[in-house]
Amino acid sequence: MEETISLRELFDILRKRLWLIVLITALATVVSGAVSYFVLTPIYQASTQILVNQAKSEQQLYNFNEIQTNVQLINTYSVIIKSPAILEKVKNELRLDRTLDELNEQIQVSSEKDSQVFSVTVQDPDPAMAAKIANKTAEVFKNEIVKIMNIDNVTILSKAEVKEHQAPVKPKPLLNMAIAFVVGLMTGVGLAFLLEYLDNTIKTEEDVEKHLGLPVLGSISIISPQAANTTRTAMSMQRARRETIGR
Repeated sequence: MEETISLRELFDILRKRLWLIVLITALATVVSGAVSYFVLTPIYQASTQILVNQAKSEQQLYNFNEIQTNVQLINTYSVIIKSPAILEKVKNELRLDRTLDELNEQIQVSSEKDSQVFSVTVQDPDPAMAAKIANKTAEVFKNEIVKIMNIDNVTILSKAEVKEHQAPVKPKPLLNMAIAFVVGLMTGVGLAFLLEYLDNTIKTEEDVEKHLGLPVLGSISIISPQAANTTRTAMSMQRARRETIGR
């Protein structure tokens, strides 16, 4: 016969292990907050926008095919802008003390669908350095693309700037603490049920009927030391009274 557990029993298990659930949840939240605020290095972000569009004279008309070509070129430009040919010049001109692979990981290139504009985003522990790398990458790319592809259709739309009181993009302590709270709560609840499952000791009459399948005929109550002393004193007095009457 399959054992079933009622909703009341679930709440009883949670109530019995409530201290464990609260401890694990609080510990996970506090540790996550401490790591986010005091251990992890804040990372700042700066972005610059680049337009892919060849300069036109007033006599030239709107050319849809050329715009489509420019849009398709962005995929190629996204690869070129993170290539060693570009990043090596950025590293040398800014005198960066990092490898090309590390610099490559800092730079992200993204573009909107069917748009001639793409963004170069840089993340760095120093907000000023993030802006410098973003602007220098766009500048070097604009100058070098003419030599690489023999085409001049790149314009820098906006430069990266360091904002006043700029907030880091990561870590996000409140989000990390919220996630840690949920994970800690789930871990605590799961551990509470696991401990209950592994606990095969018999503590109550209900445990006897449940685990052994035997009816309970009686139980022996636990007498506290104070009650035991009172009982012994009363019995001694009764015994003394009987002896006195017997004499």
